Amino acid sequence: MITILSIVGARPQFIKCAPLSKKIREWCTEILVHTGQHYDENMSDVFFSELGIPNPDYNLHIGSGNHGEQTGKMLEAIEQILLDKKPNLVLVYGDTNSTIAGSLAASKLHIPVAHVEAGLRSYDRRMPEEINRVLTDHVSDLLFCPTQTAVRNLEKEGITRSVYITGDVMVDAIFKALPVARKMSNVLADIQVFANEYYLATIHRPSNTDDKKNLVSILQAFSELSYPVVFPIHPRTRKFLESYGISISEYPNIIFVAPLPYVDMVRLLFDSRLVLTDSGGLQKEAYILKKPCVTLRDTTEWVETVEDGWNILAGADKIKIVNSVSILDGYVGAHRQCYGDGYASDIIVKTIVNFLSH
Repeated sequence: MITILSIVGARPQFIKCAPLSKKIREWCTEILVHTGQHYDENMSDVFFSELGIPNPDYNLHIGSGNHGEQTGKMLEAIEQILLDKKPNLVLVYGDTNSTIAGSLAASKLHIPVAHVEAGLRSYDRRMPEEINRVLTDHVSDLLFCPTQTAVRNLEKEGITRSVYITGDVMVDAIFKALPVARKMSNVLADIQVFANEYYLATIHRPSNTDDKKNLVSILQAFSELSYPVVFPIHPRTRKFLESYGISISEYPNIIFVAPLPYVDMVRLLFDSRLVLTDSGGLQKEAYILKKPCVTLRDTTEWVETVEDGWNILAGADKIKIVNSVSILDGYVGAHRQCYGDGYASDIIVKTIVNFLSH
C-alpha cells in the first residue's frame, strides 16, 4: 500500500487539505502531520472538525517564532517522523514555513516531494512566502500547478519535468462548503449585518501588521468607506493592535470579530459586496465567487484576478484603498474558470498513484 505523508500547519492549508485528504484515503494510506504553526483553536482545531479532516497523526505544537527558529524546529521534528515512518511520498501545500520544512526534510532523505500550488510567483523576494515557494518548487518531484500562469513561471526557472496543471484544490473546497454555509451558517445574524450591505476584510501579512503606519492607514481607509467593514482579526494582527495601543473603538465603521470557522467565512464572503485583504487565498476565493477584491499589497501571485479586472492592488495607501473600493464596488466583468472546475483533488491523487506505481 502506498503511504503518503501530508504536512499542514496554517489555516489555508487545512482548507486545501480537506478535499484532497479525503481523496487520498480512497487510494492510499495517509499520515497527517500538523506542525502547529497556527495554534489558536479558532485557527486550527475547529477546522479539522468542521472540514471533516481526520485528526492529525502527529501534532508538533511548534507555535510561533522567528522564521529560522520555527522552520528549524519543524525540520528537526519532521525529519524524525520521516525516518520512523518511511513514507513513499511527502505532500506539501502552498508557501508557509511548514511547506519549506517538509520539502527540505524529505528531499534530504531522498523521499519524493509533491507540491500542491506549485509555480505561484509574486516576484517579491521581500515576502518570506515567495522564498518558501521558490525553494519548494526546486526540490519537488511532482509540481501541481493551479493555473497555466504557474506552469509558465516554472518554465522560466527551467522546471519543465513532472509539472501538471490540475486546477486549484481551493475550488474543490469552496464548492463543497458553499451549500453547507448557505444552509447552516447564522453568522450574518450573529454579527448583525445584512447581505450585500457590508465589505469583508482580513489583514495578517507582516508588511501590514508589523508597520504601525501601514496598519493605521488601512484602518483609516476602512473607516471612510460607505459600508461597514466586517473584520475577523487574525491573532497576530490583534497582538500588534494591542502593542501599538490602537483602540478598536476609534473605528466605528469596522466590525471587529474573532477568527471565524471556514463555513462562516464562506457565508460572509458569499453575501459581501467586496473584499479587502492581504491574503492570497481570500483573493482567489473572492474571484471564484465573483466578488471584487482590493488587495492590501503591492504584488500578488494570483495575477489572473488582476488581469480580469476583479482585483486592484492598493497596498497600504489610504487614498488608493478608498478609490479602489469606489471603482470596484458593483463590478461585473469577464470571468474565466481559470482555477479549475472543482476536480483538482482527483487529478492530483491519480497523478501521485501513477508516479509511485512506476
